[in-house]
Amino acid sequence: QVQLVESGGGLVQAGGSLRLSCVASGSSFSRNAMAWYRQAPGKERELVAGITGGNSPNYADSVKGRFTISRDNGKNTVYLQMNSLKPEDTAVYYCTAAAWVVGPPRYWGQGTQVTVSS
Repeated sequence: QVQLVESGGGLVQAGGSLRLSCVASGSSFSRNAMAWYRQAPGKERELVAGITGGNSPNYADSVKGRFTISRDNGKNTVYLQMNSLKPEDTAVYYCTAAAWVVGPPRYWGQGTQVTVSS
């Protein structure tokens, strides 16, 4: 059974940093696209950052230059380093895994709350 488990969320002041981790189990995702989505209260879920099986990253315009997605295939883990956090980054952040090198999410984690205070 595939599981994605996020950690690293919390409360931080504006301008601060957090690093989210997502550990995958039940399968190897070393060749799968992985991504982070977020959903703020009253808003639709949105893609924050993704990384293909070939390690090509992409970012939402709102986080470019502040967030960095990376992966450690040996640990079956994907990370999201978040710097210069803003109150508008407050949301539940979800880790996802696609079924292949590229493509939409097939698996979702349970989410981790990130709250940025002003």
